[in-house]
Amino acid sequence: MQFSVEDMRCEHCAHAITGAVREADPLASVAVDVGAKCVTVDSRMPPDEIAKAVVDAGYTPVIRHA
Repeated sequence: MQFSVEDMRCEHCAHAITGAVREADPLASVAVDVGAKCVTVDSRMPPDEIAKAVVDAGYTPVIRHA
């Protein structure tokens, strides 16, 4: 699943988002492209639960649909 996170600005943001996702799902694979403002997550959790973890970390994710 992919999310656009327009308010992600730097590596600190990327680290905070990665930590939030992994706190929600320790087995998740997380790839962050700060320049593209894109977060890709491989998780068994539903996208809305991953999005909630990112929101709880202070960011605004929008699910990208294929």
